[in-house]
Formats: sequence, structure tokens, C-alpha cells
Amino acid sequence: MKEKIIFFGNGTLADYALGVLEKEFEVVFHAKTKDDLDEVCRIKKDNPNLHGILASFGVLIKSPVLELFEPEGILNIHPSLLPLYRGASPIESAILNGDNDFSVSIMKLVKAMDAGPIYYQTTLKNLPLCKDEIYKILAEAGAKWICDNLLNLPEPVLQNDDKATFCGKLEKSMGILTPETDTAEKTFRKIVAFQGFPKPKYAFFGTNCIILEAHISKQGETAALTIPCADGGFLAVDRLQPEGRKAMDAKSFLNGYKH
Repeated sequence: MKEKIIFFGNGTLADYALGVLEKEFEVVFHAKTKDDLDEVCRIKKDNPNLHGILASFGVLIKSPVLELFEPEGILNIHPSLLPLYRGASPIESAILNGDNDFSVSIMKLVKAMDAGPIYYQTTLKNLPLCKDEIYKILAEAGAKWICDNLLNLPEPVLQNDDKATFCGKLEKSMGILTPETDTAEKTFRKIVAFQGFPKPKYAFFGTNCIILEAHISKQGETAALTIPCADGGFLAVDRLQPEGRKAMDAKSFLNGYKH
């Protein structure tokens, strides 16, 4: 018989994690919003053996709910090497900071943000610099560990708060690219990190566009559409979406907008 869990989560990380967890466990209830927490309490009180697993819930869970899951606690899949990148945008912040290795931690949820003791951590080297792929790999790695270890959890290890770093929510205003002051590498990483939200934007021929795919132009490369950067480098734009229009490749954009 499958172990039963209550899952807390909403968004990309949650979707990928849940895809793994529901193959191994029976998900009795999926909490997606703050309003679902009352139902969580009711279900947990009636079924005290239920486990709690969380990934990207986005809602502060207060003591009355946390206490229902003691002593094991609610297990939180957090995509960073805690105590680094506590907060709402760990993957995006790691991309923007130039990281090539990405981590996931399984911690016990506490009232303080991402400050609970750690059950497990791992770092995955040289992941493809694609935001969705990083989300998928880290979520599935964390969920797989929970599947393998939920019934035999190790003693969690306290975090070193003195080494904590923090990252805030992404803001819509961040999406405007500034290659005139940024290097090609930094501009490229913004394009990767801001996919989905806040969406990386740049204007060509007076038309505001969302940059969907780009790469750093190699020396001697001829590209249809480029973005010049402060270090003398260029980004070659592969796919983009003009404001109010469908996505298209760079050549199709030039055919319709250059003149």
C-alpha cells in the first residue's frame, strides 16, 4: 500500500516534483493556496499519519499547521544549497550570479524563511543553462530522494545562519534588458533567468519584443539579429515575440519589421 501525503505547491517546481511523487505516494490533498490550509488541518487531524511535502508553495505556513506534522515536519524541496539563496528566486538568482552548478536541499519547514534543518543536499554540475531544464532536474532530484528516504529519514542538520544569503521576488521591471551597460554574458543570463517571468524585453526597430531564445555570438559568426553589449560582445537572437504577436525566428521578424 502506498504511503499517503499532503502536497503543498504551486508553479513549475511543484509541477515537476509532483510528477515524481505521485508515482510513489498517494496524494490525499494538494494545497495550492492559503485558503487550502484549513482543509489541510482538517485532513491531517483526521489522518495523523499523513506526511507533508512542499515545493514552491509561496505562502507562509504558521505554527498551528507546522505543529500538526511534528516531529518529522513538512519536507520542503528548495532548489539551492542552503543556507545560500534563501527566498523566492533561488534558481533565477543563481543563473544571474554566474553559477554553472545548481543544488537542491530537502529541509524541515520552520516559521523562518528557508531556515529549517537539512535532511539532504546535493549539487548537480554543469547543468544546461536553460531555466525550465534546471527547474525540472532539481525538482525531480529532490522528489526522488524523498521517495527513497521518506520512511527512513536521517537526523536533520542545522543550517549555519551566518552564511545565509537571500534572494527576493522577481519584479516586472527587471525584464527590460540593458545591454548598453551589461556584458554579453550578463545579458544572456538575464534572458535565461527571466523566461516565463518577468520576460526579457528589448526593442528592435521601435518594436518591443520578448526574447525567447538567444546565444552569445562567436567571433566571425554571422547572425540575422543581434544585440550589441557593453563589453563589445553580441547576442545572437534566435527566437523572439513582438508585442501583441506570435513568436517567430529572427529571419521572419526581420522580413516583417526591418523596413
